[in-house]
Amino acid sequence: MKIVDTHCHLDFDSYDKDLNEVIDRAKREGVKAFVIPGADPADLPRAVEISQRYKEVFFAVGVHPYDADNYEEEYLKKYIEHPKCVAVGECGLDYYRLPKDDREKERIKKRQKEVFIAQIDLAKRYKKPLIVHIREASADSLEILKEHADPTYGGVLHCYNASEILLELAYMGFYYGIGGVLTFKNAKKLLKVVPKIPIDKIVLETDSPFLTPHPYRGKRNEPAYTALVASKLSQILDKDLDSICEITTKNAARLFRPLEKIV
Repeated sequence: MKIVDTHCHLDFDSYDKDLNEVIDRAKREGVKAFVIPGADPADLPRAVEISQRYKEVFFAVGVHPYDADNYEEEYLKKYIEHPKCVAVGECGLDYYRLPKDDREKERIKKRQKEVFIAQIDLAKRYKKPLIVHIREASADSLEILKEHADPTYGGVLHCYNASEILLELAYMGFYYGIGGVLTFKNAKKLLKVVPKIPIDKIVLETDSPFLTPHPYRGKRNEPAYTALVASKLSQILDKDLDSICEITTKNAARLFRPLEKIV
């Protein structure tokens, strides 16, 4: 069984004390490759160091929308040509925690859009796919991606939030990251939408250390639990587990080309 965790924050301090054990547990569950997304620029050197230590680990350069004010393109360009860099992101829009003050709210939304477009342009210049974070901003994100993204390189909608309007991006080279939320009891909307996603556009993820799947909710998430997501997906799509793992792994390698040498 082969699995790829396309989104795990192994550079977070949650794993400082037991990273070796975390990776070993994942490998025992069939995880063959790991992708660390960019989020806080301060963590990027740590992601690079981990990718150099483990042949199965890759990373992306990017700035999470919450850190949009800290975006510095020249800083990301220092790492983007590293052989283990597979993507730009996670970039995108997140309107979940916008302040109540209208002026500040509009400033933040404007800045997030500027930084999102800047990272899309960066990905195009360096011929990299995108890792896209969208939360309560589906319409604006769709508009920006349709206008600016290049289908040649595409990307993945990380932690796909079940907004059906985003399904049309499957025809623009985009994949859909499915994680532990799929196992939640309140994931009724996602459960209905997942069968509508072309199976050749689904990849697996954990978003570790967040969004731990059932039955481990409340505990730290880790890449080994990608197997639980694969199992749930096999039930929903009525396909055997080996097929789900094979298809999603091929999808991940097609999206993130350097993974082909590992999986």
